[in-house]
Amino acid sequence: MNVHDSRRIEEVLEGAGWEATDDVQLADLVLFNTCSVREKAEQKLLSVLGTVRGIKEERPGLVVAVAGCVAQQEGDKLLKRAPHLDVVIGPDNIGELPALVQHIQGGGPPVARTVFDLEAPAFLTARPRAERELTSFVTVMKGCDERCTFCIVPTTRGPERYRAADDVIQEIAGMVAGGTKEVTLLGQTVNSWYEPREGAGEGTASEFAQLLRRIAREVPELSRLRYTSPHPRHLTPDLICAHAELSVLPAHVHLPVQSGSNRMLKRMLRRYTRDEYVQRITALRDAVRAARNEELTLSSDFIVGFPGETEDDFEETLSLVREVRFSAAFAFKYSPRPHTPALKLGDDVTEAQKDDRLARLFAVVAEQQSAHLKSLVGSDATVLIEGHSKVPASETVAEGTQRWRGRTQRHEIVHLDAPTDRDLTGHLFPVRIQQANAHSLVGTLSVGVDALPMRQAAPAIKARGAFRLPILGAASRTIS
Repeated sequence: MNVHDSRRIEEVLEGAGWEATDDVQLADLVLFNTCSVREKAEQKLLSVLGTVRGIKEERPGLVVAVAGCVAQQEGDKLLKRAPHLDVVIGPDNIGELPALVQHIQGGGPPVARTVFDLEAPAFLTARPRAERELTSFVTVMKGCDERCTFCIVPTTRGPERYRAADDVIQEIAGMVAGGTKEVTLLGQTVNSWYEPREGAGEGTASEFAQLLRRIAREVPELSRLRYTSPHPRHLTPDLICAHAELSVLPAHVHLPVQSGSNRMLKRMLRRYTRDEYVQRITALRDAVRAARNEELTLSSDFIVGFPGETEDDFEETLSLVREVRFSAAFAFKYSPRPHTPALKLGDDVTEAQKDDRLARLFAVVAEQQSAHLKSLVGSDATVLIEGHSKVPASETVAEGTQRWRGRTQRHEIVHLDAPTDRDLTGHLFPVRIQQANAHSLVGTLSVGVDALPMRQAAPAIKARGAFRLPILGAASRTIS
């Protein structure tokens, strides 16, 4: 979501006449987009803001802005803590950014805009880009109603708001027409989506599966459709059926669980038990295997060291990892966040215990990932080529070939060599897996590529987050 918001910030500024630059010394605007899911994000922000203080002192006309979740979390307090800061803007106020910068340039005082669009939710649509984007993000909902005790997202993103299916499909169709092959649907609890309409509200059942079916039916040229991040309690029977029916959905799901201990899940207010989680993913795997003859892979999120977590609780997490056979995981040490109920629970797990548990969790996941990748050697996979891959110094490629990188339908990374004079980017290829590395696979193409067009010179790509604004009656000035 943060990456998506950064791109929308770029597009809003570009639409107002700003252009990119990669030289902060020439900048008229420097903007930091932030995330506050983990501890001390605001301290890190204040530290990085200090890197532009000297430039601001030399050029008082420089505008410094902060966007994102730390901006939403801190609001006016950020302006007091960083006197050289001019604009603080929340995720729902991105569209106002050009006007706010103009306000500052016109001599106005520092301003904070952190207002949720509760009455009329707005979703910024991606603007066409000069450079082709193989993979893209599309927001279908924002906010969260789950209220997990550790999570600051309801504070920084607000309550759940949903985007109309027609708008989602129109944006995806436009992306695909521009060369996008893979789209990831975004939302804080993406699979809780339902069609916004009169009378719909709290208690309305998820209609996410119907949205997936409409996208598959109305944008058939789309190669792959992913989504993140779902909540386990919205993994409905209808969504399981959609995974069995729709080939555009890869054989991989990321489904955050956070802990394998029922006691911890209750303290986290996750609203499901370990058994319920296992039952749902077992049903999902069985359905995909029966209908598509594919083995589904799973990844997840974990928090170690949550208040009150004992060694026994953590061992239950390890046993869940082994039971489910997660092939990848994002794991973090618990960190207290402002405005969250977990603050009342204290923070009684030591940093040493958190470090130890995190290392042990990663070790189990790494062992399972390695075993999974080795089991694929000799098998066939369909790989979507994403672009070139670096060749390790210890390896060489044959003359006339180049190293490429792509992902399988199960989300594994695959490296392969192919002719230099052909452009494989964005194409799906059958690949025979020859070797397993620590975190990726090595394969060979099962078909020739002679029918592909010759490679074209890559278009220039602008640096993200940096812009130039043409000034009437003066030379162009650059901003970052």
